[in-house]
Amino acid sequence: MTSRNWVHLFLTTLVIGAVTTAVVGFIVRWSEFQHLLSDFNILEFLSILVWLMGVGLIFSILSQMGFFAYLTIHRFGLGIFKSIWNSVQVLLIAFVLFDLVYLRYNAFAEKGEGILPYIGLAAIVLAAGLIVAFLKVKQTNKEAFIPAMFFMIVVTVIEWVPVLRVNEHSWVYLMLFPLLICNAYQLMVLHKLNQKSMEERKALEAKTTKKSPNKKAQKKPSNA
Repeated sequence: MTSRNWVHLFLTTLVIGAVTTAVVGFIVRWSEFQHLLSDFNILEFLSILVWLMGVGLIFSILSQMGFFAYLTIHRFGLGIFKSIWNSVQVLLIAFVLFDLVYLRYNAFAEKGEGILPYIGLAAIVLAAGLIVAFLKVKQTNKEAFIPAMFFMIVVTVIEWVPVLRVNEHSWVYLMLFPLLICNAYQLMVLHKLNQKSMEERKALEAKTTKKSPNKKAQKKPSNA
């Protein structure tokens, strides 16, 4: 990927993270913020909006760190595990989803509380992973399905861990949806930016090759 396309990916993901967090923040915490609109307290509303967007930038950077870390891990995985790398990823996906339900239920469930809310949260992550993986396959090839699932589930949960440990309801959802959207965006746009970078490099090479003969022709013969 060329530096220009990398900067484009970085900036657009930042914007997506900021906007998504602001929207999700007002939805999740609407009961806290609705009085600002009813009282026409625009200044405080804007200050909260800026704060949410700032938090979204942090979520976005975390998402991008996870994305580029996964690209490196994926290469190492292919080199170490070779043909069984997909099977390893499937096992890790199952392990992470199980732990997302079991460990959180054991750690935070109150007496008499059912396990369904914890399963529901894992189901959201699984559904997002399946949807993005199917879209990725549709745009690229079937080999992209498991890596896309792995990234959308395993990497998202790892990025999500700081809030999962606290288990504050509004923050759990406030962080989850921006991470899912930022991760999905990066995954879906990666092959397009790589293709664009290849085309730009070919165009630059063709331009350089075209100029080289002209420069040689313009050289004056030596007087020696």
